[in-house]
Amino acid sequence: MNGIPSAEHLVVGHASLCDEGGKDGNEDAVGVRVPVDAHMLTYKGAVFAVADGVTSAEAGQDASETAIRTFLRDYFSTPDTWSVAHSASQVLSTINLRLYRHSHQFNNEMKGQLCTFSALVLKSHTAHFFHVGDTRIYHWRSGFLRLLTTDHSAQLNPERRFLARALGMDGRLQLDHGKQDITSGDRFLLTSDGLHDYVQDSQMQEVLSQISDPKAVCEELRRLAMMQGCDDNISVIVVTVEQLPNIDIDDFHDQLTRLPFPPALKAGMKVDGLEVIQEIFASSRSHLYLVRDLDSGQRAVMKTPSANYEDDSSYIERFIREEWIGSRVDSPHVVKIIRQSRPRSFLYYLMEYVDGISMEQWLTQNYPVKPARAIKLIEQIALGVKAFHDCEAVHQDLKPGNIIITTDPVSQKESIKIVDFGSVFVAGVAEVFIPIEHEAVLGTASYSDPQYLTGRNSGIQGDVYALATICYELFTGSLPYGEKIEACQTPSDYDRLRYISARKHNPAIPVWFDRALEKGVSFDLQQRYTTMEALLTDLKNPNPAFLREEVKQNTRSSSLLFWQLLSGFWFVTLLLVIYLFVLNQT
Repeated sequence: MNGIPSAEHLVVGHASLCDEGGKDGNEDAVGVRVPVDAHMLTYKGAVFAVADGVTSAEAGQDASETAIRTFLRDYFSTPDTWSVAHSASQVLSTINLRLYRHSHQFNNEMKGQLCTFSALVLKSHTAHFFHVGDTRIYHWRSGFLRLLTTDHSAQLNPERRFLARALGMDGRLQLDHGKQDITSGDRFLLTSDGLHDYVQDSQMQEVLSQISDPKAVCEELRRLAMMQGCDDNISVIVVTVEQLPNIDIDDFHDQLTRLPFPPALKAGMKVDGLEVIQEIFASSRSHLYLVRDLDSGQRAVMKTPSANYEDDSSYIERFIREEWIGSRVDSPHVVKIIRQSRPRSFLYYLMEYVDGISMEQWLTQNYPVKPARAIKLIEQIALGVKAFHDCEAVHQDLKPGNIIITTDPVSQKESIKIVDFGSVFVAGVAEVFIPIEHEAVLGTASYSDPQYLTGRNSGIQGDVYALATICYELFTGSLPYGEKIEACQTPSDYDRLRYISARKHNPAIPVWFDRALEKGVSFDLQQRYTTMEALLTDLKNPNPAFLREEVKQNTRSSSLLFWQLLSGFWFVTLLLVIYLFVLNQT
């Protein structure tokens, strides 16, 4: 039995079992995380989860393992200000959409990624459970066992049953959520159908009542399932609540969600063990400060909300969401969120400090940029943005002002970091799409997809547009549609714009490279690249289609020149004949 001792926080004992049972291969997955860190345990609780891959989907094992691994990681990355229900539902909605999209990528091969999923979160005096499919969660107290979840399946006949809900089955997740108050001595049981289809509830109740050691309970339940003909995977998690906190953590959560906005900070001021060194940036929407941790000496960037939005609940929710988004994205080319261990007195979050300059400033100092140097930077930006896409998120506001370039003092190698999460859209999250505001901020209108600015979410293709625009500027020092794009307000304004060939600014640019840029910034989504990889491939290697197109254009030009010359020859010949005729008449 595993226990995490703490005088003031929830303590649990647990054991888990996941094996093949009577089946070749294991499509089940189980996960347990009981934080050792007191702050994390207080605000997030302990998590237990079981998933069962849908056999008919072929990629069920991948689905169950992905669901468990991602949930245990992303749930604990959600902001402290979010409730358990909000955190878990947001994370599971994103996981569901990821599995759903992966399933459709293999549509022709019928390799869907589907799995059932049940999770238990023990926080303070409450057990929260989340459920989809036919895995189960039971609650045992004082000798009596009660099923908390409802199977999402339908019985066609005694031999056949089909699953009505699962992660990855539909683009919109239908998730069950419930709560159960807990006391010391309570026990919880999480099972896959390989157990509860063969072991009766009365038998489970008897085992839980007679055996105190969670590990021994798991082994005995497995033995009963095998003895009673189980031919499926068996997954079991047994949790015993040994101790509860003396005070209700919900009081702390209410205080946290009502955190006041910080005042304007000045150098030398101290907040929650952090000393303000200087202000880095200020706008009508937020402020950035360089701060130093008084204990570790570590430098960080503190982002605070603007007092202009103190009564705007939507703004506050989006500001809080930024911290979660940043904590989920793991890439050396994306600034990292610093998880705080101390309680906060005000609403803010911390990011790593990146010692460099913005790409906007860098370009003014380094233009013209050598092609190899520019492509290396573009590749790094693409890797950073792809990390967002891997988390089912779209950046939406990629521009030189949101990219920091650092230079290694020894190797002189340049690297980039994307440093802003304010406009990121998370797919699968139950929120209304809010397009980027057309503010008078340098770069926003120039680099963001016009589809966003007119209220349409073009998803990954929007980030493709921004990357192609940045690449165009690195090679030409200009924008693909000129400065007039800044003044565009309506779709008809954009319709009047025409792509300006990169070769007009830089004749050394190959035709195929120019064609790739043009395709990357096309206003028509049917013409634009659908992925970062496709754009990079054509930027680094001549696309034969572009080369054939150029040959055809050259051929047409040569043909036109031939007929122009021939027509000119005929015209001169006609004049000569007329002259000779007139001469003979005279």
